[in-house]
Amino acid sequence: MKNMFTVNRLLSALALMFFSMSAYGQQEPMYSQYMFNMLNINPAYAGSRGAISTVALYRNQWVGFPGAPRTASFSFDMPLQNKKIGVGAQFYDDRIGIERTTGFNAMYAFRFQFAGSGTLSLGLQAGLLNYQANYTEVNTYVPNDPAFSSNVRGILPAFAAGVYYNSDKFYVGFSTPALLRTKIKYNNAAEIASVSSRDLHLFLTAGTVFELNQDLALKPSMLIKAVSGAPVEMDLNLNLWLQNKIAIGASYRTGDAIVGMVEFQFNQQFRFGYAYDKTFSNLGTLVNGTHELMFRMEFGSPAVRVTSPRYF
Repeated sequence: MKNMFTVNRLLSALALMFFSMSAYGQQEPMYSQYMFNMLNINPAYAGSRGAISTVALYRNQWVGFPGAPRTASFSFDMPLQNKKIGVGAQFYDDRIGIERTTGFNAMYAFRFQFAGSGTLSLGLQAGLLNYQANYTEVNTYVPNDPAFSSNVRGILPAFAAGVYYNSDKFYVGFSTPALLRTKIKYNNAAEIASVSSRDLHLFLTAGTVFELNQDLALKPSMLIKAVSGAPVEMDLNLNLWLQNKIAIGASYRTGDAIVGMVEFQFNQQFRFGYAYDKTFSNLGTLVNGTHELMFRMEFGSPAVRVTSPRYF
């Protein structure tokens, strides 16, 4: 029949519905290489590398799957006032199905140096996001279905906060990248709920470095993501650095995927990273892998570039 879905389209729709239900509330963009630029998940990270740092990330999830997520971001951060303050900014574009979110965030971090130890940073973030959902693009079985008769779009505020502690060999961070529950109603009016809403995100990160010898260093790390209404998710990561120039790593994301990644530190300024996710959840038989690219460029005179190991 002319208005009936094909079998492939039906399977795609069911899979996308499954994804939406299993990831309810997880609106924050996801990156497998988060550990190499945590500014995406914690504003307190701003300025922590001690240099002017720019990072571009692109993630193409479930290649070949209709409506699959695609995310791109560009971030910038730097220290000020003798590294006592960190500032940063981020632009991002996140797409899934008929939904698209673009936004801008500005970060400000207070940094407290402990003699002979590490640095504690308290970070705040504020921004705006432009959300749109193009319901009129959906092909429905029922002609002129009123539920899909108009699009939804609007501009919303966004706030985040975080704490980050790091030394040359260890880091731990806690953040909430979505302090407000915000949404657009069908009349395109913005609605803001309290911080205690069920869509509050909580992220916990930690990592360390073991120097095996002068040429090899092992870096285990983890990310725990908690969102009310969804299962707690963990990323467990292990990276092996060779002469501080090449990193080979793997990650396990609970209930979702295994990840392989490689990093190249070409010189003091430029780093390139690639990650490949292989889904093992119920979607695994319907989707292909996920590709993710990262480019980092750091600027400044040799005196202000990163002099400690470039592990995080």
